[in-house]
Amino acid sequence: MTPQDTHQRVDGLAYGDHPRQCLDLYRPLGSAPAAGWPVLLFFYGGSWQSGHRSEYRFLGEALAACGILAAVADYRLHPEVRYDGVLTDSAAALAWLRGAVAQHGGDPARLFVAGHSAGAFNAAMLALDARWLGEHGLSPVTTLAGWVGVAGPYDFRPLLDPALMALFNRVDAPDTTPDDTQPIFYASADAPPALLVAPREDHIVYPGVNTGGLAQRLRMHAVPVTERYYRRTNHYTVIGALGEPLRPLAPVLEDVCEFVVCTPRPSEAHEHA
Repeated sequence: MTPQDTHQRVDGLAYGDHPRQCLDLYRPLGSAPAAGWPVLLFFYGGSWQSGHRSEYRFLGEALAACGILAAVADYRLHPEVRYDGVLTDSAAALAWLRGAVAQHGGDPARLFVAGHSAGAFNAAMLALDARWLGEHGLSPVTTLAGWVGVAGPYDFRPLLDPALMALFNRVDAPDTTPDDTQPIFYASADAPPALLVAPREDHIVYPGVNTGGLAQRLRMHAVPVTERYYRRTNHYTVIGALGEPLRPLAPVLEDVCEFVVCTPRPSEAHEHA
């Protein structure tokens, strides 16, 4: 159901040696603008235990049709890795993309990271916790123009699910989930601008604690944050609404595209701060 005549897709670009360290690129049609298209790297959800980039062609197409060079990345999953392995892969994908997008018509100075559900955690940690991009000599505040979280878990303790406890809890204290596993712990004035969207009601990831709580914490540090809550979506259809059949449910695509197109480069934002 994804249109094929609105974009060019480049499959299976490797950002590492593992079979899951690959991404697909969705390029808008026509000639790129002089500075290049804005670029968005997307991480999908699946409780860090499932998912594949091929399931998100609808998202890559939707963004490319709006003039955004989109990438959808796979990453290693539990039980092969814990959360730090997921974030290592996520940072490697972003660093690789930053170096490669210019040859595909993208503007590396207008780079965004985004995710849904578990993938929004990945995006949040890259944007807020400088350790992960720091492994590649990069920093969030100078690398990212902004980030987008869709129905993301940012403050999700206590953990009750055994698989999630194995992902996040201390190995030497299996009942303890450290502060530094929670994106909200890293909210600071150095964070890039954020678009945080969620269903108004979500029984998988509670929006009040997670989306609303992180938005409030970032605003306390004077970080630009846009919040959107959609009445007719749930945890799954909120990302599905980027695809053509479900777009009547909520203006998720419009909100994401407006944020990406209208957010300035990091250097320009600092000049006007």
